[in-house]
This record gives sequence, structure tokens and C-alpha cells, in this order.
Amino acid sequence: MSWTIAVDGKACLGSGMCAGARPDVFALDGAHARVLADSVEPDEGLLDVADSCPAAAIVVTGADGTELAPRD
Repeated sequence: MSWTIAVDGKACLGSGMCAGARPDVFALDGAHARVLADSVEPDEGLLDVADSCPAAAIVVTGADGTELAPRD
């Protein structure tokens, strides 16, 4: 089972928080972050990164299509 991570480029503020916390998954390209992998193994830390995004621009989706983060 794997998760999909997406960054909404229109919402992203380019804070770099995600790339700083998880450089194995995110990179900062100019003013916006991007995801480095198409899918990732489940990892609670990635949910925390998505929850911490100041623009709520990171979405983590489970293998069944359920949105796992950002959490309310």
C-alpha cells in the first residue's frame, strides 16, 4: 500500500517548510514546492508535514483514494 502526495501550486506560498522537513519527498522550485516521488510508503511524519503547511497546499491521499491530510 502506498500514498500519493500532491502540492497545489496555486495555493503554495513557497515557505519551504516541507522541503526542509522532508527533503527526500519535497523540493522547492523557485516560488513553489513540488513532490519528488509519485507515491510514498505510509509515514505518519508526512501527515504531520501536510498538517503544518501554512497554506494547506499539501494533500496526502491513501491507496483507496481517501484524503488523509491535511487533517482538521
